[in-house]
Amino acid sequence: MPAIFDPSTLQARAEAAIRIARQVGRQAARFRQQAKAGTLHVENKGLQDFVTTADRQAEQAIRDGLLAQFPSDTFIGEESGGRTGPAGTWVVDPIDGTTNYIRGFRHWGVSIAFVADGRIEIGVIYDAAQDKVFHAIRNGGAFKDGKEIHAAATNDPSKAMIILGHSRRTSFDDYLAVAKRLYERGMDYRRMGAAAIGLIRVAEGVADLYYERHLNAWDLLAGALIAQEAGAKVAMPRLSDLLDRGGPVIAYSAGLQSEFTFLLDMEHLAPAEVLRR
Repeated sequence: MPAIFDPSTLQARAEAAIRIARQVGRQAARFRQQAKAGTLHVENKGLQDFVTTADRQAEQAIRDGLLAQFPSDTFIGEESGGRTGPAGTWVVDPIDGTTNYIRGFRHWGVSIAFVADGRIEIGVIYDAAQDKVFHAIRNGGAFKDGKEIHAAATNDPSKAMIILGHSRRTSFDDYLAVAKRLYERGMDYRRMGAAAIGLIRVAEGVADLYYERHLNAWDLLAGALIAQEAGAKVAMPRLSDLLDRGGPVIAYSAGLQSEFTFLLDMEHLAPAEVLRR
């Protein structure tokens, strides 16, 4: 069995990712605060799809930091791409919520996942709004700056808070129909524009659902593991499919499962076993 499955090697990787995510996240926040108009060098990759100097610098810092310590690992980044490898792969979004970051809306973060043998082994997210790092190691619980966190125990839909994401790769009418159905059940809802942050809000019990119909792997892998390790139910496609072409994610409080069955049916998903196998 590869050494990566030894708990000590996973712990070492998690500790490195936590340290690097915090450093890179704080550096990106300082860069944003100090930047004058125009100095972010924003490029438009597509409709509402931006990249900044900060994204590229952050991704390079994460890549360099992780691979210097674990040179046998491979790396996939939103900005630079990459490939999977037999020793395990880091899957990274250097700034999730780039549009928020550009405009000064505080909900953005750094998302780092480590995957191997078809499973997510580590998830680490720096949350800029709280200046905190969330993390999980598979089957080891979920933590916020080292303190264990748990998904909400909500079972009354009229007391539920939900967060919905939307990609322009999917139907806006479908998004509105989901929002309407949940609203009619008495649930309050938000749209934040950063999937990693939405998923950790479920993990820490602030929200009871995060749903988005299409995301790339680097947007969701770390948050999906953290949410499940916190006790939330998580549904998503197989890891190999997500790495290849992305897909949906549904993370929700277990006490409200019956309220969200229609989402599982719509996406042809069941609560994911790929995280714990």
